[in-house]
Amino acid sequence: MGEKKSIELPFSITVRDLAIKLDASPIQVIKELMSNGVMANINQLVDYDTAAIVASGLGFEVAQEELEQEEKKEEGKLADWKMVIDREDHKNLVKRPPVVTILGHVDHGKTTLLDAIRHTDVAGGEAGGITQHIGAYQVEHKGHLITFLDTPGHAAFTAMRARGAQGADIVILVVAANDGVMPQTKEAAAHAKAAQVPIIVAMNKIDRPDANPDFVKKQLADIDLVPEDYDGNTMVIPVSAKQKTGIDDLLEAITLVAESTSIMANPLGQKLGSVIEAELDKAKGVITTLLVQNGTLQMGDVVVAGTAFGKIKAMFDFKGKPIRSAGPSTPVSVMGLNDVPSAGNVFTVVPTERDARAQVEASKAASAVVYQAPKTTLEDIFKQIKDGAARELNLIIKADVQGSLEPIVTSLQDQNKGPIKINILHSTTGNITESDILLASASGAIVIGFNVTADTSARRLAETEGVSIRLYSIIYRLFEDVEKALKGMLAPEFKEEIIGQANVMAIFNIGKLGNIAGCRVTTGEVRRNAKMRVMRGGKVVHEGEVASLKHEKDDVKEVRQGFDCGIALKNFSEFQQGDTLVSYTVEKVGQLKSGLLE
Repeated sequence: MGEKKSIELPFSITVRDLAIKLDASPIQVIKELMSNGVMANINQLVDYDTAAIVASGLGFEVAQEELEQEEKKEEGKLADWKMVIDREDHKNLVKRPPVVTILGHVDHGKTTLLDAIRHTDVAGGEAGGITQHIGAYQVEHKGHLITFLDTPGHAAFTAMRARGAQGADIVILVVAANDGVMPQTKEAAAHAKAAQVPIIVAMNKIDRPDANPDFVKKQLADIDLVPEDYDGNTMVIPVSAKQKTGIDDLLEAITLVAESTSIMANPLGQKLGSVIEAELDKAKGVITTLLVQNGTLQMGDVVVAGTAFGKIKAMFDFKGKPIRSAGPSTPVSVMGLNDVPSAGNVFTVVPTERDARAQVEASKAASAVVYQAPKTTLEDIFKQIKDGAARELNLIIKADVQGSLEPIVTSLQDQNKGPIKINILHSTTGNITESDILLASASGAIVIGFNVTADTSARRLAETEGVSIRLYSIIYRLFEDVEKALKGMLAPEFKEEIIGQANVMAIFNIGKLGNIAGCRVTTGEVRRNAKMRVMRGGKVVHEGEVASLKHEKDDVKEVRQGFDCGIALKNFSEFQQGDTLVSYTVEKVGQLKSGLLE
């Protein structure tokens, strides 16, 4: 046999491209994959390790292609805007207009308020008066420019932070004077606090006869937004978006906060910013709204945003007027990108389209395989404390009922006696959602649930974002885990992985076995040796072990998606048609062996 050929493979590669690199037929590569237990089609991406096994099996010596590590590191640094500014020549730093985001509960008048500020009629043209897109606008108040981001909600605001973009410099929290603090108000406040940006409360609908400002101020104080007239430091501005009263006072408050905050940029420095929105117009192509954060964007610049890139062919301000350059905090619409970038992507400017294409290809290669960020676990927090890198434990608490939530929050806050502070970013009732995961991802927080579950989409996002979810059904174990984490004695963490779901189509009574659920597997697979959770109406009815799993008349170990099966559970037979059975495994993922925290 001749000497083995050497080959370099990227972080990920399609089966077709792998076949070309190996000078083999795609069928040959697919067969090699199948023999190693991997089912893939010709257009499917496989990671480096899988491709290396195939290449080795076909007689190649394999090495991994070197990625531009420094370029990737530099890209990661863009997420820290203060670091970008610190790298700039301080002689060139100037005050830039503040970027303001308006958040709050649905129907409390966010868009109507922004409408009053910018003297346009956006709300009237939207379905039900609800914001349908993300926009950016500038207004002038007493010679000072202010940039407003009109976002659909706090989740979008935090998604921008999670992607590394600058969400805002100031948050306006809109609270209706006749409705008060609502669940979404609390959630929006939690997202704003986690972003560590100043919060100004706009108490809207002050003209309503049922307005109760004093009650609303008390509610605000209860969520740690203590108004100034209650000896706090939160500016609460009474406004009526409908009557257009109090708008000047609100703009004045924004100007005062901006002047007391270091909001700086270098118009001559590195060109970068955030993608606010993007759409594909049939006539004009890709139209992208960008918010410049640093540097001055100009016609002809080559922009890279995520996996989209292109030379700017046309640039317009927020009023649609053609312009040739845009400085810090300026929103612009540009034409020329080859693809539609995602809202919240960071954009940068590179010298040539060739550089842009190379950067995008490297980015695609790095993100092609499903990436799972390293989780921030309680163990990690303890290690950071020991190393002096962390001074607080950020938590998001979700519980089934208010009666459980309040003692959990109170007890955890009572543990703030050691060298590390427990910072509860958000606490509310209900199952864990994508919004909770986004907040945790952007803030390095742990999500703790008591008698609740995590939505499938939330679990998937948590895996991608590297967010640790810990679920409890016994309250003292929750307290023990947090306390032990702070002392470095945390018990092993158990990771739950959902492997499949089945819907109960019918119920059969089989003598000694009792009721058996006739099911159809809808996702993944169900296994006999896995645990099973019975869900009814979004609530957990039972959790336990599988007593019997049959396909047709045969006992089987597993049943895959699309097939029917019969399932019997130990110590449970009260199935109902329409129940969802969730098959999951529980795996121990490690134990921290550290001494007591001194």
